[in-house]
Amino acid sequence: MRNIKLIIEYDGKQFNGWQKQPTKLNIQGEIERAIGEITGEEIDLIASGRTDAGVHSLGQTANFKTNSNIPIEKFAIAINSKLKRSIVIKSAEEVDERFHSRYSVKSKRYRYTINNSEMGTAIFRDMEYHFPMKLDIEKMQEAAKYFEGEHDFKAFKASGTSSKSSVRIIYKAEVTKENDRVYIDLTGNGFLYNMVRIISGTLLDVGIGKIKPEEIPEIIESKQRTRAGKTLPAHGLCLMEVNY
Repeated sequence: MRNIKLIIEYDGKQFNGWQKQPTKLNIQGEIERAIGEITGEEIDLIASGRTDAGVHSLGQTANFKTNSNIPIEKFAIAINSKLKRSIVIKSAEEVDERFHSRYSVKSKRYRYTINNSEMGTAIFRDMEYHFPMKLDIEKMQEAAKYFEGEHDFKAFKASGTSSKSSVRIIYKAEVTKENDRVYIDLTGNGFLYNMVRIISGTLLDVGIGKIKPEEIPEIIESKQRTRAGKTLPAHGLCLMEVNY
């Protein structure tokens, strides 16, 4: 039995998220179908974590077990030939049988992209959130640093989160601006449901002066969802990389 690790890029806009669902188009189901077509096996594809409907990925990681003898250098090409063009297997690699895409994760990096131009964009409209009001980037950068470290992020999770604990570690929180685009990059050991989108919405409120940077620790401490900013739309979010 071989254990195959995939790095996957996808445009999430037409999918109802990663997780397999019987009646809705999803990324996991599409890739499992494609692998089944080339191996003749029914496989179980394990991802580093689920992404929600509309969320994109440049570096989702998943693995599956197979008895297929397809050469590893041909695997990605073969799977891609059976997939929609909105999903691309960037690489396939044979790994140790103990490797598990979810349980072996050390950290993940997500990026939320805000288009801060006056008019927005036609071409990239499904990849970034358009917000035309002027933002104070320095204040957003100052506020982002308060999210670093181990905290109870209860104030930054959506209702319906199944996780027993809301304690997570953010190793790095950065806000950068390139021309009209503002990037919010968060690297952590794991993220709660909608956590990155809520933190991004909170930093946006800092950028427009609604929340002061120094209020962030108090909001974290409160554990109250109502104290944090709104949940920004899914289409501005991208899973950039998963580290093992």
